[in-house]
Amino acid sequence: MASTPERKVKEAVAAVLKNNAVYYFFPPANGLGRAGIPDIIACCNGMFLAIECKAGKGVTTALQERELSRIRSAGGVAIVVRENNIDSIQPIINQLRKPNHELTQRAAPPSSRRSQSPA
Repeated sequence: MASTPERKVKEAVAAVLKNNAVYYFFPPANGLGRAGIPDIIACCNGMFLAIECKAGKGVTTALQERELSRIRSAGGVAIVVRENNIDSIQPIINQLRKPNHELTQRAAPPSSRRSQSPA
């Protein structure tokens, strides 16, 4: 299998995560999931971390932007990584490992949350 530029970005990101003992996986793109899910899902110090990998002039799709936004709204960290900013992952990992880190976004206001009434 040929190694595409985006695959090289994914492998480089995975190496950083592995070197930092961060749990991660690549969600399968088999048509059973929701479109736009980030390339890498990770957990660092109990925090949800989603990483969309892009290479060259590749841009995120509207569906990818929607998913990244939903993750941030839910209190997770969602980033886009390219070959020229792979080194930006390490500071994020370092920050997530600190107590009371400040990387997460505030949760959506109660008026925009779905009702959580018992089923």
